Amino acid sequence: MTGRLQPVLAGVVTALVGFASSFTVVLAGLRAVGADQAQAASGLLALCVATGCCAVWLGLRHRLPLAIAWSTPGAALLVATGPVPGGWPAAVGAFLLTGLLIAAAGLVPALGRAVAAIPGPIASAMLAGVLLPLCTAPVRALVEVPRLAGPVVLAWLVLHRFARRWAVPGALAAAAVAIALTTSGPVRAHLAPTVALTAPTWTLSAVVGLALPLFLVTMAAQNVPGAAVLAGYGYRAPLGSALRVTGLATALGAPAGGHAVNLAAITAALAAGPDAHPDPDRRWIASVTAGIGLALLGLGAGVATALVLLSPPVLVEAVAGLALLGALAGAVSAAVAEPDAREAAVVTFVVTASGVSLLGVGGAFWGLVAGWLMLLLFRRRPAAPATTLPATETERDLAGSRH
Repeated sequence: MTGRLQPVLAGVVTALVGFASSFTVVLAGLRAVGADQAQAASGLLALCVATGCCAVWLGLRHRLPLAIAWSTPGAALLVATGPVPGGWPAAVGAFLLTGLLIAAAGLVPALGRAVAAIPGPIASAMLAGVLLPLCTAPVRALVEVPRLAGPVVLAWLVLHRFARRWAVPGALAAAAVAIALTTSGPVRAHLAPTVALTAPTWTLSAVVGLALPLFLVTMAAQNVPGAAVLAGYGYRAPLGSALRVTGLATALGAPAGGHAVNLAAITAALAAGPDAHPDPDRRWIASVTAGIGLALLGLGAGVATALVLLSPPVLVEAVAGLALLGALAGAVSAAVAEPDAREAAVVTFVVTASGVSLLGVGGAFWGLVAGWLMLLLFRRRPAAPATTLPATETERDLAGSRH
């Protein structure tokens, strides 16, 4: 009986950790690009349902622990990008295009190879620049709202030391308690599940400044690492199938506000590792259970959104920043790992983190362009072979004396 329950319990833990550790990032991102309260709650619900359906379908079809998640780095990108020309409908159009691009990468291998051709340090530096503004939020929160942020950071530190996987959910619980103790008056929010559909529109700046970076970040920071995590546990991920399914789910969920669905990278190990089940052939049950659990958790999207609205924005960003510190550390490490690309990676990081917007296009795109230009301009040329000059008579004599 214990063996049968083990993957189910692992799936429940995967769903809880995945939801609690990053839903604040999602809500902050959706609000940043123009969603109102109802649209943000609808987007979170759409992501939960789409993620759950993909996990169940792929798990049952392939009998592999294919954990599915929303794009947390993609949500951080939304925060860094901010409002786009055309407002929320243009953002929805960018989400829809992102889904089509992900699906196309699963249908056309050349597109996937083109994404993989982006130099690793440049892609990692762009991700680090996207994450940095959110990861500084805990510091700002400690200064601006110390009575609320102090217990949150303390809970995160203690749990990060003794029970790392529960560090962010624990910090979120501490934030909820702090908000409840300092909030008075009725809560004006739609607590019931809400679906708010928005007709997508397309603008050039939203396509270039949001859709393309969101596609690249989701592929480079979620799908590729997610497949690598599975490979580390001995599974060969059906990447083409996963991209087609998650891309279609992203496109279908976009009008409801969902930004991107993909292979899980952060929580993938919870479903694919030995803690899920000693028998690797039984671990797919954990990913299917996680999908069902996440879809059910989506029914509480209205409550989650209400909690976020009751708190100071910097406190919500602080919890999100704590959740992304590990991802930031990994991105920075990968960005500076190759000496020849280090300067280009730093340029990418600086331009992306600056948050500049030029021609209506956000900093993530310009950071990628700047880094690539640095690589092209300062690429080291192979050293020319040394020219061998004829030896002088004195040199021949000295050589002969040594022998």
